[in-house]
Amino acid sequence: MAGALQKAGAAARGAAAGAAAGAGAGAGAGAGVGAGAGRGAAPAAQFFDIAANLTDGMFARGEYHGRAYHEPDGDLVLERAWAAGVRRIMVTGGALAESREALDLARRDPRLVCTVGVHPTRCSEFEAAPGGGAAHLDALLALAREGQAEGKCAAVGECGLDYARLQFCPKETQQAWFRAQFGLAETTGLPMFLHLRDAADDFLQILHENRARFGQAVVHSFDGSLETLERLLAFDGVSIGVNGCSLRTEENLAVAARIPADRLMLETDAPWCEVKNSHAGSKFLAGPRPAAKEKKKFQRGLPVKGRNEPAGIAQVLEVLAGARGEEPEVLAAQVYENSCKMFRVSALETGESPGRG
Repeated sequence: MAGALQKAGAAARGAAAGAAAGAGAGAGAGAGVGAGAGRGAAPAAQFFDIAANLTDGMFARGEYHGRAYHEPDGDLVLERAWAAGVRRIMVTGGALAESREALDLARRDPRLVCTVGVHPTRCSEFEAAPGGGAAHLDALLALAREGQAEGKCAAVGECGLDYARLQFCPKETQQAWFRAQFGLAETTGLPMFLHLRDAADDFLQILHENRARFGQAVVHSFDGSLETLERLLAFDGVSIGVNGCSLRTEENLAVAARIPADRLMLETDAPWCEVKNSHAGSKFLAGPRPAAKEKKKFQRGLPVKGRNEPAGIAQVLEVLAGARGEEPEVLAAQVYENSCKMFRVSALETGESPGRG
């Protein structure tokens, strides 16, 4: 992905030209919201995608489940994002090596920032590290500080608890290293980018125990109950991230409608968590999906069917605004401001050329 995204970094200074390359097929993500992008019209809404796994092999190598199907197309993925009104993207780091890749990627485009941390399902890497868990944590801290000094590391994470996939890492290991990563936030002063899946009680207890060690946080890809939402919102400075996986059922939609607008953020969690036709929220989509090709029939310039990408954030907005009975552009403006404030990046205006950092 490095070579492909270097081209995107160069194209970033001329976003209008880059947008045109992918607009015909990809910029239509979310009819009525940003639908005119790449055709001479500025997108109606601006977005900060706070969760995009752009180092994943699907983007970096055209690889799915260990098998390569097509050439890397990260440059075009970013072009479609900019065309759809995405102004900022936070690249997710889920392990030490992946966090290094995320930081390296963020350096290539002024609109990208990243996280540094270890995902709960991968916390066994602390105990498997040659120098031990403490040294591994120190390496994460050094990387976070390096990225922070460059204005590129915007959050500690992705860290938290995931009891839905205990086959990858046991509870005790997840809990120990979730607690340890609060130290990264405490030392750097960075907000936290948190993961919660099927572990609400333990997650909330650990959050309570460590409340003095972090200032702000977002619980991303939230799909929990109304009770869990209310318990999270009881923590000042904790916001909620919503993507397609947050909007699958009628209950999800009802819970998402209760998130205060000033505590809400949007994301894609690409290449996963797209808004699917089978989701309850799809009824709020006003227009057709952008054209896409199966990975086996990859066509450069078109999205890959079933692979989410940052341009799809417009559909997340469309569904969420519909579920809440709000105007999409008004909601988008509030959410964009929320995200820029927490992650301490400037709020770029439409048509503004991004500066460094």
